[in-house]
Amino acid sequence: MQLLSPDLGLLVWTLVAFLVVFFLLKKFAWPAIIKGLNEREEGIATSLATAEKVKLEMAQLKNDNEALLVKAREERAALLKEAKETKDKMINDAKEEAKAAAAKIIADAQASINHQKMAALTEIKNQVGNLVIEVSEKVLRKELSNKAEQESYIKQLAEEAKLN
Repeated sequence: MQLLSPDLGLLVWTLVAFLVVFFLLKKFAWPAIIKGLNEREEGIATSLATAEKVKLEMAQLKNDNEALLVKAREERAALLKEAKETKDKMINDAKEEAKAAAAKIIADAQASINHQKMAALTEIKNQVGNLVIEVSEKVLRKELSNKAEQESYIKQLAEEAKLN
């Protein structure tokens, strides 16, 4: 039962020991503990401020990235449109060149056909002229007195000319 009613000497020495420990803690430990707590509080406040600043910077970077993406999409759309227009222009130019080349080839072919046709007609006329001259020459050389014999001779020469 001594714990419930301690002696006066034990009480005094316990109080002295408590006060010594209290003053030692107050003199050396509490300032260090308070300083550590203050530094920790400042560190936490700085970290929170830095985190908030980083959060704002990240939001700004996100907005910048979204703006860049929108701009890039617009540029891509413009480039695709320009490429399509260039492709269509090249195709149309090629078609026009092909049409012009085809028209030139057709015109050249028609001119060549007309030239060959005229050459063939000229050749035929020359041959007909030569045949007429030959027939006339042969008729004139052979002076026949009888008109019937002369006509039969002309028919014979005409048939010979057809065979050649």
